[in-house]
Amino acid sequence: MKRLSFLDRYLSAWILAAMLVGLAIGHFWPGVQQNPATSQASGMQAFLAAGLILMMYPPLAKVQYSQLGQVFADKRILLLSLLQNWILGPVLMFALAALFLAGQPGYLAGLMLIGIARCIAMVIVWNDLAGGDRLYTAGLVAFNSVFQVLFYPLYAWFFITVLPGVFGLQGYEVSISFTEVAQSVLLYLGVPFLAGILTQVLVPRIKSRTWLEQTFLPAISPITLLALLFTIAVMFSLKGFLLFSLPLELAQISLPLAGYFAIMFFGSYFISVKAGTSKEKATSLAFTAAGNNFELGIAVAISVFGIASDQAFAAIVGPLIEVPVLMMMVRWVRNQPSR
Repeated sequence: MKRLSFLDRYLSAWILAAMLVGLAIGHFWPGVQQNPATSQASGMQAFLAAGLILMMYPPLAKVQYSQLGQVFADKRILLLSLLQNWILGPVLMFALAALFLAGQPGYLAGLMLIGIARCIAMVIVWNDLAGGDRLYTAGLVAFNSVFQVLFYPLYAWFFITVLPGVFGLQGYEVSISFTEVAQSVLLYLGVPFLAGILTQVLVPRIKSRTWLEQTFLPAISPITLLALLFTIAVMFSLKGFLLFSLPLELAQISLPLAGYFAIMFFGSYFISVKAGTSKEKATSLAFTAAGNNFELGIAVAISVFGIASDQAFAAIVGPLIEVPVLMMMVRWVRNQPSR
């Protein structure tokens, strides 16, 4: 605990405070909860995007990109990530959603839009807070982003249109363009990735490598946590009222979500440990597998089904459950001994 900064030491308290601030903003400034097309709501959406990009920049600025090739050369890590993210994750989300929401096909479809969107943003922050391998996380996120652009529309069609009918459940026709997915990936991953690469390339030339590593990077490190708290506050100001407005529906959706995050995290972590990876790499694989790209899932749910749809409601609940659950995982990893 003495080695942790003041912000890190009381991280759970700060996140709880950020949630409460967000709820208060949503309560006293209800305009932010309206249709995203309104000026107040669209302004908060822009704040959310800025917060996500800012919180990813410091971890990505610390990555030694010249060594990134070793991540892609490690076939074992890539195969584990592929298995966890693109086979186990979507199948588990469908199984849990079908189990808990068989009579709510709209909610099931909304959860699948989240479940097939592999995380490319907050996973970088969770991993950094938990002390995971920063280089491998950056590599796995880049790996998953390519798969996301190529396969998200196909996965959405299969898990929302085809597979429910196989089990006697109601499915929905979905039409998602590759452009829509690519725009989300470029915004939430491309921008901070580019900023991180430019930092590693330009700052040593302007100043020095020593100044970058000993002065600049430590100075920008707190931005990650501050931007995370800001993002959580904005997120809960936009949709935190759902925690109180529809408690029964919230509970129905929360159970499969919480189960999904817990099973994916611990399953991926222990599978990775069994495969002989270090604690740091196991942490990277676990957070990459457990987290989801809620920005993409929510955007697709709203654009395809509408802001007032059951699908959008379920997708919006996703990050409200993901944040506290994965925060508990950060605390758990910190208490695990190094291997």
